[in-house]
Amino acid sequence: MDIKFVKVEVLLPEEYIEQLRNELNKLGVLTVGNYDHVVSYTVTKGYWRPLEKAVPYGGEIGEVSFGTECKMEFKCLYSKVEEVKTVINRIHPYEEPIINIIPLLN
Repeated sequence: MDIKFVKVEVLLPEEYIEQLRNELNKLGVLTVGNYDHVVSYTVTKGYWRPLEKAVPYGGEIGEVSFGTECKMEFKCLYSKVEEVKTVINRIHPYEEPIINIIPLLN
């Protein structure tokens, strides 16, 4: 099966969405038809516990934390995935960003 497009999901603090959106748009990955800057996001809640060697954005080593973040999602050409991951990792404040790349069949 030849996958042409993927859906990218990334979890991040809401205050980083605009900056990330702008940088991804510069790559041309947020264009759908006659529109650009095409992304959506939802507010979500999550848990995490930084382990001994972690350098956490939030929370304390060894303590389970709970907080609100956003899931930003957009459609992108599979051929652009590595460039997209590079931009996300450059801007994202977390030590280990959650980036989900999901093949699209449509």
